[in-house]
Amino acid sequence: MASEKVLEKKKSYVSKLTKLLRSSCVGVVVDYSGISATDDAGLRRCLRESNSEYFVVKNTLLSRSAKQSGLDDLVHYLKGSTAIALSKNDYSSAARILVNFSKKNDYFKVKAGFIEGKVVDKKEIDALAKLPNKEVLVANLLRALNSPVSGLADVLSGTIRSLVIVLNAVSEKKAA
Repeated sequence: MASEKVLEKKKSYVSKLTKLLRSSCVGVVVDYSGISATDDAGLRRCLRESNSEYFVVKNTLLSRSAKQSGLDDLVHYLKGSTAIALSKNDYSSAARILVNFSKKNDYFKVKAGFIEGKVVDKKEIDALAKLPNKEVLVANLLRALNSPVSGLADVLSGTIRSLVIVLNAVSEKKAA
């Protein structure tokens, strides 16, 4: 009877984890072995501030959830101590925080992850970490879209200014 309760708890956990994986745009899987409690608390705080969920998970449970979520290739990376960070909105912040933390701490390693349902390796997570956040990308896009319009406005205002100067000179000449 006790084993049935444990089995039901595990099934429930896998179901919840599967929903989390499916609803997340990005997930980063790490090997956290050797992290101190102080470092772990700081890392969790940074991830929480970026609206990312971070938790330690058993490889077997994450493996089952990954398969149910269509992330079958993620199973190959699930060895050793495993933790995962999930983000529902921001594509780069969790990856940036974890990659920067792994650069400062040799014992902490990024294994792999997923982006919009596609499993990616460590290289792609590193590339994702280098991207600016969504607000900066939108601002850059708007600046690029606005640039031709403001250039045209500058050219037209210069032409109109020249025309006004010429008309003013002609009116002064006729007045004299």
